[in-house]
Amino acid sequence: MLSNPLTCLLCAVLLCSPLVIIFTTTKNINNHPIHNPHNTHTLQVTEYKDDETDEIEKELLQIASRAKQNPSSNNNHKKLAFMFLTTSTLPFAPLWESFFNKAPKTHYTIYVHVDPTISTWTPHHSSVFHGRLIPSKRTARYSPALTAAARRLLASALVDDGDNYMFILLSGSCIPLHSFHFTYNVLANSNKSFIEMCPQVLLSFYRWTVRGAHAMLPEVRYEDFRVGSQFWSLTRKHTMMVVGDTRVWSKFKLPCLSSWNCFTEESYFPTLLNMLDREGCVHATLTNVNWTGGADGHPRMYDKDEVGPKLIWALRRERPNYGDDDDGKRHDPFLFARKFSPNSLHALMAIADSVIFKDE
Repeated sequence: MLSNPLTCLLCAVLLCSPLVIIFTTTKNINNHPIHNPHNTHTLQVTEYKDDETDEIEKELLQIASRAKQNPSSNNNHKKLAFMFLTTSTLPFAPLWESFFNKAPKTHYTIYVHVDPTISTWTPHHSSVFHGRLIPSKRTARYSPALTAAARRLLASALVDDGDNYMFILLSGSCIPLHSFHFTYNVLANSNKSFIEMCPQVLLSFYRWTVRGAHAMLPEVRYEDFRVGSQFWSLTRKHTMMVVGDTRVWSKFKLPCLSSWNCFTEESYFPTLLNMLDREGCVHATLTNVNWTGGADGHPRMYDKDEVGPKLIWALRRERPNYGDDDDGKRHDPFLFARKFSPNSLHALMAIADSVIFKDE
């Protein structure tokens, strides 16, 4: 059984924080996300402000950056940390429940970030998601808020369990494409992160200058700037680099001048790791996304009538984009896919055991 949510995090804060922070933290890491009914407006492009007064979060990031670099146990069970970043609930929770119920509990952990201004979702006490909601803040597109939420998830997972080895970011519209056993073997046996780093094109320059012509300098030069998928799988080593970073983050958390090309979540992580450890990454995401027919910055969404064995098999067969690192030989399997419509849950559950969780 999983212990009370984020027990290690609580212990660390108890040891390192003032008394006033202790009581605040204890209140916020129960089974429910933080909910502030007064902050109900949508975050706008220029409204994001890094909360420098949030001592709890600063303490969390500092503690996480000092975590052990290698998994701490001697049982050789590296854990996969599944981190779900969603605005409200997890529409495919039943599918993920089935995915995790077929796995040893010693091999995974779960963390969920839910926008407290939109949802007060509380998973059922029998759910694998019960007690796995981390203290969360509001999120919105066209701002650094989604990136800050991902950093919050990484820090929480680092502090919570010393055996977490690979940290996987997923959305509420993601589904697994394979069994847990298959997924675990791919990620636990990799000593590299999987994060897309696309070749630089004119679009890259527009994204680099979206905060101002010279706003990113001198910390982030254009030649170091990269764009890639929002969804990645990071090793513990790279996760610690992210939570310990303040220099590059100080530029990416600046407000954009317009919503056009303001996608911090697609540039901060690939840029940081391109600067710090390019060779330690496989320059590809293992989450399959179809941008054909996408609109308004969103990829294509698969509807219930499209779901079937042929779609799952087709998504599995596709080859990831390796960008500048493509030697034409590597072919890692896609482990996850998005974006699926919530109304496709029934169709997905119907083929879960016979197709999705059946290893070829």
